[in-house]
Amino acid sequence: MKAVGYNKSLPIDAAESLIDFETAKPEPAGRDIRVAVRAVSVNPVDTKVRMRAVPAEGDTKILGYDAAGIVDAIGPDVTLFKAGDEVFYAGSILRQGTNAEFHLVDERIVGRKPATLSFAQAAALPLTSITAWELLFDRLGALPGRSVDPRTLLIVGGAGGVGSILIQLARRLTGLTVLTTASRPQTVKWCYDLGAHAVIDHSQPMKEQVKALKLPPVSLIASLTGTQDHFPVLTEILAPQGKIGLIDDPASVNFSLLKGKAGSLHWESMFTRSSFQTADMIGQHHLLNDVADMIDKGVLRTTLDQTYGTINAANLKRAHALIESGKSVGKVVLEGW
Repeated sequence: MKAVGYNKSLPIDAAESLIDFETAKPEPAGRDIRVAVRAVSVNPVDTKVRMRAVPAEGDTKILGYDAAGIVDAIGPDVTLFKAGDEVFYAGSILRQGTNAEFHLVDERIVGRKPATLSFAQAAALPLTSITAWELLFDRLGALPGRSVDPRTLLIVGGAGGVGSILIQLARRLTGLTVLTTASRPQTVKWCYDLGAHAVIDHSQPMKEQVKALKLPPVSLIASLTGTQDHFPVLTEILAPQGKIGLIDDPASVNFSLLKGKAGSLHWESMFTRSSFQTADMIGQHHLLNDVADMIDKGVLRTTLDQTYGTINAANLKRAHALIESGKSVGKVVLEGW
């Protein structure tokens, strides 16, 4: 089968940073399903793993987590899917990735593809949907189903992949006031179109902008990017007894800034359940099915922004370069072989 991978960690503009190659089609066992991959999207984690995880000598590591495709074969213990089912999912960080014609994935982290979306539109959603959902409800403890919640959720980096879903979930499923950050006219418009109540510029002093808006207390903050730089001001903006959730990798943070307000800090990683085979691992299957239902009912929309052509090394290099530039909006997807 065709696949795209790398043999050594290199800058994305290096000739062999990603390479096309042929490898054997994997065989499913246990609860694995084999998916004929139709579309994939690229996330920041793809670029981070490429630079940090050096393959063993002679090995070629396949990247890719988001995928949409058709179940091609199933392991003997599979109960949730059958051959021919259309699915979408975000894979495991411990296994070979989705940048391949066929991919093995545990059925417990796979959902049915939204019927109203193309494979490309669906591939944009899994990783960011799981991350946003777990961050909002499991880590920050937002309350779904309330028409009014007298608090503000601040999303730092609202136009990125996770932010684009988080805005929608918070606006459609909670009563929170949704405040996001964006620094370009294109990204400001994107956040408003997704449902943000207000947008501030994170490249300018944020505390003063928040104060001028006279919103309900900022009791929840989702710091999706630039936490290293923004953390001090975020602790000033945070209401007493508030919560900050983050998904990026700050080199160092002065956690003691939260002490006076009895604030709390929460990490979110959507790979935790699959990496540790947690008892609630199947929760991601149910979560993705709920997302598919909300998509098909028109409650949520895909966050696909650009399609970069077929799945090959050259197009994936372009996608990695865009992600590394920090200027992507929503999600970039590749489709077909």
